[in-house]
Amino acid sequence: MKRSLSILLILAASISASAQDTLFNWLYNPSFEDHMECPRKIDALGTLTIVDGWYQPTKGSADYYNVCGSRECGIPKNKLGIQSVKDGDGYCGIYCSKTDYREYLQTQLRQPLLPNRTYRLSFYVSLSEYSPHKVATIGGLFTRHRITDTVFSLLMDKQVRRVAGHVSQTIATYYHPQVVNPVDRLLDDTDNWTLISGEFVAEGGEQFLTIGNFNPASTSNFVEIPGDHLLPGAYYYIDDVSLICLDCLDTTTASPVPAPAAQHPDTAAYQVGTTIVLRDLYFDFDKSNLLQQSYHELIQLITLLNRYPKMKIEISGHTDNRGTSEYNQRLSEDRARAVTNYLIDHGIDGRRLSYSGYGKSRPIATNDTEEGRAANRRVEVKIVSM
Repeated sequence: MKRSLSILLILAASISASAQDTLFNWLYNPSFEDHMECPRKIDALGTLTIVDGWYQPTKGSADYYNVCGSRECGIPKNKLGIQSVKDGDGYCGIYCSKTDYREYLQTQLRQPLLPNRTYRLSFYVSLSEYSPHKVATIGGLFTRHRITDTVFSLLMDKQVRRVAGHVSQTIATYYHPQVVNPVDRLLDDTDNWTLISGEFVAEGGEQFLTIGNFNPASTSNFVEIPGDHLLPGAYYYIDDVSLICLDCLDTTTASPVPAPAAQHPDTAAYQVGTTIVLRDLYFDFDKSNLLQQSYHELIQLITLLNRYPKMKIEISGHTDNRGTSEYNQRLSEDRARAVTNYLIDHGIDGRRLSYSGYGKSRPIATNDTEEGRAANRRVEVKIVSM
């Protein structure tokens, strides 16, 4: 019996033809409440890993704050400023700097956007009083695929184009967020939260939201703030993100929107022999290094194992058919080991875990298409005992 972890942990809630359902937030963890642990340190080269469902798409180290956090990461006062929450107990912070250094937040939507439907994105920002300047053009970008880069600077749309033969070049263009704060409206309030909101019509299939400043300095309306300041750039707290569909009443075209994970899923859904496919695991290309986009899926697996403390599992890695058998065997085993080590590092007893690599020997789809090969590149979890 093979299942998806998201199916096992999430209850479906259909969109009904009522006005209340149009106010359903299509974002998971919109106020940054759910977290693996309380934040303890602001690291200039750190990685956002402990906020459920949110991560940083570049090397720019987005920060997390919570009322349970340390002195550096607390609320209302923390290392980078002073601000109370807009909603709940937590918020995040990013640089939208005048310099080349930038930070962004990214999340996956509960389901892809529907074509030709109107959506409203809104979120709140507050400028840190320690910032030496302020900016206008913070916005939200919706994309069909994850956008990631290894830079610390402006996130740009980089596409490799073949010129001739084996010669290719990378063309970088600016992203254009569907919702962006007007360039003539400076975001300069350090005491209160400022709403950024806008409506757009979806092309359909957009699955990811990235928040930040996508404009170069020359078009961002940066304004210097007189005086001495502790920070090197324009630093903004982000809270209370919302994505609402304004015209999704037609249930003939609207797909079910998943609700948050059930606190007590049906025990009968889990039994010895059940195989769970971890569909949202991401690794560096041809490597076994887990990318931070994987943490949401792994957090759900940790939650499952903590909920059933006697459960033992086997973690298996699989590849497509490209490459030699020896290479694929080694890669699949390394990736299964990486998942195992992540679970152990986050408190799961290693005696409950085993791992294996099967290379390309157990495909679940055709290797003749990219979609099939993507399905075959997977990590599975099999319940060995309960």
